[in-house]
Amino acid sequence: MTRLGVLTFSDGRPWVHEQMLNMNQDLLDRLVSALKETGEIEPLVGTEIIYTPEQAKREAERLASMGVDGTILNFSIWCFPYLGAISARYGKPPFLLLSNLNPKAPGLIAMLATGGCLDQLGIPHSRLWGDVRDQRVIERIKRFARACKVVNGLRGQTCGLLGGRAMGMYIGTADTSQWQRVFGVDLEHVDQSEIIRLAEGIPEERVTKGMEWLGAAIKGINWDEKGLSPERLGRQIRSYYATKQIVNEHKLDFIAIKCQPELSDHYVTQCLTQAFLNDPYDMEGDKEPVVCACEADLDGALTMQILKLLTGDPVLFYDLRHYDPLEDVYVFSNCGAMSTYFAGCSRDPSENLKKVTLYPQTPFYYAAGGAAVQFMAAPGEVTFARLARKNGKYWMAIFHGHFVEYPESKLRETSPEWPQAFAKIDVRAEDLIAGLGSNHVHTVLGNHVDCLIEVCSMLGIEAKVFGI
Repeated sequence: MTRLGVLTFSDGRPWVHEQMLNMNQDLLDRLVSALKETGEIEPLVGTEIIYTPEQAKREAERLASMGVDGTILNFSIWCFPYLGAISARYGKPPFLLLSNLNPKAPGLIAMLATGGCLDQLGIPHSRLWGDVRDQRVIERIKRFARACKVVNGLRGQTCGLLGGRAMGMYIGTADTSQWQRVFGVDLEHVDQSEIIRLAEGIPEERVTKGMEWLGAAIKGINWDEKGLSPERLGRQIRSYYATKQIVNEHKLDFIAIKCQPELSDHYVTQCLTQAFLNDPYDMEGDKEPVVCACEADLDGALTMQILKLLTGDPVLFYDLRHYDPLEDVYVFSNCGAMSTYFAGCSRDPSENLKKVTLYPQTPFYYAAGGAAVQFMAAPGEVTFARLARKNGKYWMAIFHGHFVEYPESKLRETSPEWPQAFAKIDVRAEDLIAGLGSNHVHTVLGNHVDCLIEVCSMLGIEAKVFGI
């Protein structure tokens, strides 16, 4: 449930305010009722309709102190524009300026005049005009509420970086001060040697239970006693539990793990860790997904956390691996670090895991071995996103598509031991490949393009939607 403050404004002349009070109150009640009926928004309403500067400051501060996620500045009649400006100065952003449909009074004029004040003050805001009984208007307010939840959810969070820059990829690095300034997110660096140290202390019986659970739950394990042996799989399970311990002890909200090349060459690959952290379940039962990006990709982890806060669902991490012009299908894949939830898109782990097979990791690239968590993503509507930087400024690539299903033989065209997703996207390959700012892309179920555009607007970054 998103908590939105609602402040309603009036004419600054007391006699006009009194004369218009019943009309103003009736339209406010209509708004509050419509917000409650969404089932997604809890409106926290000002104790009085504002017509003095003192009220504007007091009511804004009161709602902000109640922990609202954002504020609707409501205009149903003419008001003095400086009242809304004062409330915006002392209230809780983000702000939505709303003028309900009321041809008998110039609420739209008041909203536009107030919006002009906020522009001059440099206070970001969105604007909406229409009858709150219109579903289109309500959907727009719901979109605002969801974006507020994301932006305020990010504020004060901490991302854990386990390791440093992987394999020379600039896209994985981040400026801590820029993250704080733009997103309100802190960055905590933990050496990935901590995974090895803590893994050695995981009780043997816990590892054995994890092995037994995997063996019973998944489709199969292709042992080869070289890249994938019981010892190496056990080491991956130890790594997973160790990483969960790091997340808990450091109170991390989401993480990125370097893995390559130190752990993948000399200890074991971390693909199992990354897959199950992103899942809503693991060997010990149901749990909250913890966003985990591969290859120390911080901007990838941040993109994933935005998608998780927006939807509450698991998020995929992978590369745009290939485009098949004959099938007009994009192939997304990674070395094993994809959430197994997407194998069946079910909250019942058994429905997903029965489609998952563990394969030995490619020995050419991963000398330490371990399992790749292989499956094909289930068909369905999806949204893709990726934060990137150009000349030091953040922007987000956004596009929409559908996962499609193929015979398992299709997996062999790229890396047969890796998880893969095949997607139909209404974007020309030439445009998408020329425009993306990263090899990594991230995905959630459903269509959330409009909400992501709203989030970007609130964060003050450019949203580039491909395919429109």
